[in-house]
Amino acid sequence: MSHPNRKHSVASSNSSAAKRPIDPITRTALRYSLSSREYELLHQYIISRAPTPVQKRTPDPKRYEKITESSTENGDYNIAALRAALRVFVAAYVGLKGWETLTEKLASRAQRPPKAATSKPRYANARIALSFSTILLFHRLLNRFFRHLRSALLEENAASFRKRNPRVTKLLTSVYTPSVGASLAGLLLGISPADQLRMTIAIYVFTRSLESSYNALDEGGFIWSKDETGKPRKPWWFGSWLLMPFACGQLLHAFVFDRECFPESYGRFILARSPEYVQLRPKGHVAEGKPWPTTFDIVDALAELSNLRWPPFVSPILFPQAKSPLPSGMALSKVRPITAPAHPGTLHTSCALLHPQDPSCGRVYLKYWIAAFPTMTKYFTLIYGAFALLAYKKLLNSPIPFVNRLAARILRISLFITGAIGTSWASICLFSNIFPRTLLPTQRWFLGGFLGGLWAFIARRDEGSTFTYSARLSIDSLYKVGKKRGWWRGVKNGDVLLFAAGLALLNVVYEKRPGAIDSAVGRKGISALRGEGWVDVLEKKGKDQASERFTQDGDVDAAKDA
Repeated sequence: MSHPNRKHSVASSNSSAAKRPIDPITRTALRYSLSSREYELLHQYIISRAPTPVQKRTPDPKRYEKITESSTENGDYNIAALRAALRVFVAAYVGLKGWETLTEKLASRAQRPPKAATSKPRYANARIALSFSTILLFHRLLNRFFRHLRSALLEENAASFRKRNPRVTKLLTSVYTPSVGASLAGLLLGISPADQLRMTIAIYVFTRSLESSYNALDEGGFIWSKDETGKPRKPWWFGSWLLMPFACGQLLHAFVFDRECFPESYGRFILARSPEYVQLRPKGHVAEGKPWPTTFDIVDALAELSNLRWPPFVSPILFPQAKSPLPSGMALSKVRPITAPAHPGTLHTSCALLHPQDPSCGRVYLKYWIAAFPTMTKYFTLIYGAFALLAYKKLLNSPIPFVNRLAARILRISLFITGAIGTSWASICLFSNIFPRTLLPTQRWFLGGFLGGLWAFIARRDEGSTFTYSARLSIDSLYKVGKKRGWWRGVKNGDVLLFAAGLALLNVVYEKRPGAIDSAVGRKGISALRGEGWVDVLEKKGKDQASERFTQDGDVDAAKDA
């Protein structure tokens, strides 16, 4: 139990602290550091339990509110916006710096070979953090400015201006003007270095805006007609899974012919899970120390065979007088340890390189499924099982249905990925058997990836995020391939313009149909970006409607009682 004298001393110290004047610098620092509500919570849980000397030097919440309050509403709003921007800057800079330090330490411990020296932009982490913070700050300020401007132009005293400038008035008084005007803050992404991170952010925001726009048009009945119940007459098979055939086709083609334009992690994932098609070094070659081609040497050889229009395979076992089973070439010479001892029954160069020990393409495809599917299932069981632990409340409430849904999803994603990788490889052998050598020699890689992507139909209900992620990777890869081959010229700061356009589209959709943004985190993020707090507008509307119904029901009950 606390002593009454101690309470009296603390109270007297607080009163003395209240009389102590605050210099302008300290007042400004306090104002931009914590809001009065945040300080009240801090005082309640930390300062009030701190030692007496600390309590003597800190003001109470009422005193802090008087110190930090502003004389105008705009002042409070601007201070809150700047306060949020400063926190975003600190959090982003600390996070990026910590991640950079962690990756450097892990690389040094793993003793990886040093990468080629690249000119890293100066103060890259600070510039990225500054870009994020200024986007938040100016998005809030511009949103508030255009809203006030629109309200002012709609007042009666602005009638003469509206009459003199009808076009400008129509533009500035549109309900979407604040949304589009605030999105000009997206141009501040240009502060960030022009690297892969900036490109990834721009593509992500733009594709999310297209997805939300489609949802909004779908809800409004502009794409599919509606039936008697109000539901759109959309075909049962239509969905985001249709992105996968095109994305897989483009990515596989880029993987073979433009590997520098292909995501490196994606390629490692494919090659590590392609048994029976990517020939690893045999044990005898390991013991004898003979040279063996790497996985990318095999891919380069396949690309060269495509450019040579798939020449016929000549088995050196049946025809020893033949100089080489493959034409001469730098990439093809590296894979001779694979093709030289190929089965004599092999007819095509693709088969000699992908599965040299077995001439039957169908049997190799079956062996691939037997080897790959259990491994893929274990892999996704670990990943999805770890994420399922986050929903432990659902697991405890209904364990059997939860486990059944989880097991079904793991099986579907395992079938999808296994089938996509295996079919993409096996289709090359299929085309070699059914196509003439000169028919689509390089384009058949796109066709093979397209066939592999059709396996997405199995996982069409649960893996929408996987499909859109692959589509974003494909867009990034396609842009780089086109720029490399001269199909188009890159626009300077085009990714910044793309980001601003995507942000404007998202704001417009959020203003008209917030439910079209199918992620609660996304809706909360836009709400915070507009200065409305970390609030889901749909949940807020639901609570408001529930409270309104409760009030109405209460009024009816009161009337009945009367």
